[in-house]
Amino acid sequence: MIFDPATPAFYLAPGYRPLAAAARPVIDPATLEEVGRIAETTEEEAEAVLRAVNAAQAGWKRLDAKSRARALHDLANRIEAADHRPAAILMSREMGKPYPEAIGEIANCAPIFRYYAEMARDEAGKVAGTTQEGSFQHARYEPYGVSVHIMPFNFPVLLMCWTVAASLAAGNGCVIKPAPATTLSTLEFMKHFSGLPEGLVACLPGGAALAEGLIASPRTHAVAFTGSVAAGRAVGAAAADAMKPAVIEAGGSDPMIVCESAPLDVAAAGAVTAAFHLTGQVCTSAERFYVVDAVHDAFVAEFARITRGLRIGNGLGRSEIGPLVSEAARAKVMRLVDDARARGASVVTGGRIPPGLPKGWFYEPTILTGCTDEMEILRTECFGPVASVVRVRDFDEAVARANASPFGLGASVFTTRLDEAMEAADRLEAGMVWVNNPLIDNDALPFGGWKASGLGRELGRQGLDAFRRSKMVIIDHKPQIQAWWYPYPDDWFLDAGGRKAH
Repeated sequence: MIFDPATPAFYLAPGYRPLAAAARPVIDPATLEEVGRIAETTEEEAEAVLRAVNAAQAGWKRLDAKSRARALHDLANRIEAADHRPAAILMSREMGKPYPEAIGEIANCAPIFRYYAEMARDEAGKVAGTTQEGSFQHARYEPYGVSVHIMPFNFPVLLMCWTVAASLAAGNGCVIKPAPATTLSTLEFMKHFSGLPEGLVACLPGGAALAEGLIASPRTHAVAFTGSVAAGRAVGAAAADAMKPAVIEAGGSDPMIVCESAPLDVAAAGAVTAAFHLTGQVCTSAERFYVVDAVHDAFVAEFARITRGLRIGNGLGRSEIGPLVSEAARAKVMRLVDDARARGASVVTGGRIPPGLPKGWFYEPTILTGCTDEMEILRTECFGPVASVVRVRDFDEAVARANASPFGLGASVFTTRLDEAMEAADRLEAGMVWVNNPLIDNDALPFGGWKASGLGRELGRQGLDAFRRSKMVIIDHKPQIQAWWYPYPDDWFLDAGGRKAH
């Protein structure tokens, strides 16, 4: 079966199969037109897929590391050689992402498969110093079995590849549950997995009920999740109940600090991207801005000047700011802005639906000043194109205010003082800290949050370890009776008087 957005289907390597449930339309958030149709995977379909993936994984885990690496390099070759325009266009039409960002996301997927192919081949355990003569003592890493990947809508393909690449490299099979808002583009991308062993990778459309069933199933053995804090807590609890390891990236409300020494043109340009990239729908978007008093007004003026020049419109047009993913997402942003206004915040720019775009879920990139801690927008994840600016006395107050949050995903600082850069790296309570260059990541470095922003790590060696378990192995190559084995010698005991027996 060739993938057709109009025909509901699921993927089980090497191809697509029709879904039995009733279809529902996928709506473009920019035009409100139908993009395609999806359906829920039934319990019976999911169970059949899980049986197939487990059977395939039994063979995959027995492959030597070099052969697994070759298969992942071949997968990377297929991704690099493909025309990604169909998947990128679907992504733009499904959730509003500007086309350059959609095509760029997909183009960045191949390297992660190459990275983990070689990472898993390079290191598969540890030889320890022996505790007794004639004994070979070591630890080895082995796969869990089948991992479940519950994905978000904002980076549906790239974030899926982050965890799927690590899991496959470790020897697992993978079942992906895409976000309902980006099911079509995820399914379109799945064709690149066709060269892997039959049944090893699957992509099953569905919602929360399907995710719950996949986590609870005895045929799955590890979980990777990216999404909201509330959903992350539910996933973590369900995984813990089933005694399964889980990697949870649960978003946050990231702070950005602008210091007195910062070059304001660079800081303002970085702030625009950090706040409004993907219409603010990035887990690591900067949402709370702590700006030192001495540069507050000048920074806000430059921040607003650049923001007003951003183009708003359809993701397939010439625009930096697309629609929010849904009407509910925009309604949440509007409610938070209205609450901040009612509590005394000032709107420097934005704060409204664009007058020329009455259709679709558009909202102007917005800068608020005079924000205070009683405003809900500083205490929750907005996940929209809003920057809330707080004036602070100095760097120390900025760090303290940045840390006064239940979240701890990322944090950014703009400064030219080495002491402030080093202090920020030491003192900010976040899983990632960026100095003068927000939002970037590195396949070789761990990605994840502190506090309510998540558990475990994606990327780097920790990202691989999340999908493999250790086994201690002791091999005595010269079998001999050990001195501590039963029965004990009589002189090891005490006599009736509590003295050492002779």
